[in-house]
Amino acid sequence: MKVVIITGMSGAGRSRAADWFEDQGYYCVDNMPPALIENFLEMAAADTSSIDKVAFVADLRSGGFFDRLAEEIDILRNKAGVELEVLFMEASAPEIVRRYNEVRRNHPLSGAEASESVIEEERVKLKDIKSKADYILDTTKLKPSEMNAELDRMFYGGSGSSNFAINISSFGFKYGIPSEADIVFDVRFIPNPFWVPSLKKLTGKNKKVIDFVFKHDIARNFVDSTHELLSNMIPGYINEGKYHLNIDFGCTGGHHRSVAIANAIADKFKSDGMRVRVNHRDLDL
Repeated sequence: MKVVIITGMSGAGRSRAADWFEDQGYYCVDNMPPALIENFLEMAAADTSSIDKVAFVADLRSGGFFDRLAEEIDILRNKAGVELEVLFMEASAPEIVRRYNEVRRNHPLSGAEASESVIEEERVKLKDIKSKADYILDTTKLKPSEMNAELDRMFYGGSGSSNFAINISSFGFKYGIPSEADIVFDVRFIPNPFWVPSLKKLTGKNKKVIDFVFKHDIARNFVDSTHELLSNMIPGYINEGKYHLNIDFGCTGGHHRSVAIANAIADKFKSDGMRVRVNHRDLDL
């Protein structure tokens, strides 16, 4: 099992890092008391859900429990079946003060406003943990997208595109546009199989409907040009730190054209080696 412990300075971006690991398929647990990590891993190993990647955020918020972290790291490094990596995150004291002032939250060490003296006290307390880290990430001057790129470089050798997921969905406009969509294409310009009596009760997964949709040049040209357009856009999304893109294709009822088009686009990206998930929202309505 791959295990990552995310630790370090308060205000250095641990929560953002946990979000990044979650996007990579890790089961993430925030503010985990170190003494419970082994118990959790034993439960995960026995779970039928087959959890094979876990990221724990462990820091001073857990109070006295945090003192066990150094010991727990040593135990996990020698535990059979566990591949442990420790990420230590830090930032300059002025930058952490600025971040805390921006969100108006108290520093966990003092229970009051963040100050440079409190932050330096925390830095001293974390010195031993830092010495055990596999990776040290200073986020002082990093934008969120730049931090994601650094994490990608550290843990995947910079192969961000292999972790990028494309979520492709079909839907019917009569039931509303999906709120989570990043990009929406209206495919109601394609001739509608609904008006062909023999096709009306079939769906866009049926070969007869697929053949009807793609016997029209306008449908084939749309798939090719849309695939090219999106392929040119995706590297930009990756560079900006985005790891999911939700692309939705809509027709009137979400049964015929949008389903066939969504599947065709998905097949193109699968052939490109991309991670693709397909969902037909209104197929059963």
